[in-house]
Order: sequence, then C-alpha cells, then structure tokens
Amino acid sequence: MSESAHLSNGLLASLPRDTMTALLPHLRAIELPQETVLYESGDTIKSVYFPHDGLVSLVVDLASGETIEAAMIGSDSVVGGAAAFDNNISLNRAVAQVAGTASALGVASFCDLAQKNIAFRAKLARHEQFVLAQAQQAAACNATHALEARLARWLLRCADLLRRQDIQLTQEFLAQMLGVRRTSVSIVANTLQQAGLIRYSRGHIRVLNLGGLKDCSCECYQTLKSLSDRLLGLPAEI
Repeated sequence: MSESAHLSNGLLASLPRDTMTALLPHLRAIELPQETVLYESGDTIKSVYFPHDGLVSLVVDLASGETIEAAMIGSDSVVGGAAAFDNNISLNRAVAQVAGTASALGVASFCDLAQKNIAFRAKLARHEQFVLAQAQQAAACNATHALEARLARWLLRCADLLRRQDIQLTQEFLAQMLGVRRTSVSIVANTLQQAGLIRYSRGHIRVLNLGGLKDCSCECYQTLKSLSDRLLGLPAEI
C-alpha cells in the first residue's frame, strides 16, 4: 500500500515526515469486514490498528449476554493505543461496527516509536484520554437519557467519523451497541424516520436532516465533539 493510503488515518497523517518514513515499512494494510473482532476483553494486544475508514467499537460484554459500547474509534485515531503505556491487555472487546480498512502495526514497533518519540507519545496520551472520556460520557448518557436522544447522538457521531451520511449498519448490531432490545431500536428509528430525520432499510441508515437530528440528540453529542476537537483536532463535522 502506498504511503498516501496509510495517511488517510488522521493520527498517522499528523506524524512528522521522518517519523512516518521510518514507520512505513512496518505498516500493513488490512480489511476490516463488519463484525471483525480485533481483540477480546483480556487479550494481549499484539497489533495496533489505524482505521482509514469504517468504525471500530470498544464494547463491554455482560454476563447476561448483552453488550454495550464504551467508545467509538474511526479514522481520527488508533485502536490499541494503550499499549504504548505498558498496558498491553485489552480492557474491552474491539469490533468493527462499520466495515473498512486500516493500517496495522506490530505492538513492538509501535511501543519502540512511542518510547523514542516524546511528541508521538504525548499525542497517544491525548487519544487514550479521549477514549476514557467517551466511556465516562456513555455511562452517564445510558443512565439518564432517553433512547431516542441516545440514538440521535450515536448516529451523529458515526456520520462525523465516517464523513458521510450513509451508514451500513443493521438494527440488530445498533441495538447491541446501545445495549437495548432490537424492537426498541426499531420503534425509535421509526419515530426518527417519520419525523424526516433519517431513512432506514435493512442494513442501511441514511441521515436526512443533520440539524433536526442534533435538536433531537442529547447534550452528549456536542460534549464529545468539543472534547474531540480539543484533544484530537482531527475529525471534521460533515
């Protein structure tokens, strides 16, 4: 894969030229089909992933069989970045929620670069800080906000990271990410569709009215967007 393809990840694109040149031979391009599991909770992190497109969710699996999303990572960031801080055990399951591609890097090369390059290590620290912020916000959001607002917030965040308004995603998978029943997602999605905010069919959701969806969303969307702009400075609002 050409260097320009790897640079479609915002974190890689932000690296100094000499750092990227040194890193390039160690990067490999991979496909991430939907529902690809990169790590299970408790796995040793052997590779880190820099998405080019698509989305990766960090999810928590409950003993009851339910799952709920703690954080969402797109082409602005890295999956497995905590390994740079001597934390090579995955705390969540990392799964591709929207299919895409990524640059993969062995954890040894990744940690070596982080140890030698203070600026890169500092950048990774901000990315991990944002992952933690997402998890904290998700906990508050799931406990206090209505499903309709949570779904609107989630769709807006997806659209921002994908930089498009078409999202290839089944309601079943969406229900898993939000930690609710599929029938609940179907009812709320139908409400948003009747309001002219989205259109959905099997495996496909299209955002029709961004402004209306923002009005419907809870405060968590703007909170996370502001934090993303401050800490990462990469994803642009569509």
